[in-house]
Amino acid sequence: MASIFTRIVQGEIPAHKVAETEDFLAFLDINPLAEGHTLAIPKREVDYIFDLGEEELAGLMAFSKRVAKAIEAVVPCARIGVTVIGLEVPHTHIHLIPINDIGDMNFSKPKLSPSQDELMELAEAIRSHYREE
Repeated sequence: MASIFTRIVQGEIPAHKVAETEDFLAFLDINPLAEGHTLAIPKREVDYIFDLGEEELAGLMAFSKRVAKAIEAVVPCARIGVTVIGLEVPHTHIHLIPINDIGDMNFSKPKLSPSQDELMELAEAIRSHYREE
């Protein structure tokens, strides 16, 4: 059965997309730790990040970097924190989280509950700053 992320890639489930290429997709997390919390994924469904081929892994990281720069342009923060946990959805994904200190990366803290309108506006703002290099 296809993962929820594959279903997003296929257009079966809506998402607030911030960037997309032929091979990768980035969209806002619907249960974010911080405003701008984004997930970057390969469109090809691979469960474990280290099962990606070297080129695909490098491509995902380069894509994530461009997405992070777009997030930084919109969301005030000290950095974009990067983490891969890989247990919650069986589809490789990188969390890109605007942070000001290390505690902002604590996944046990309460999540934000932005409205669909807030997510739509934020995604549009980040999209407008995304640049292919």
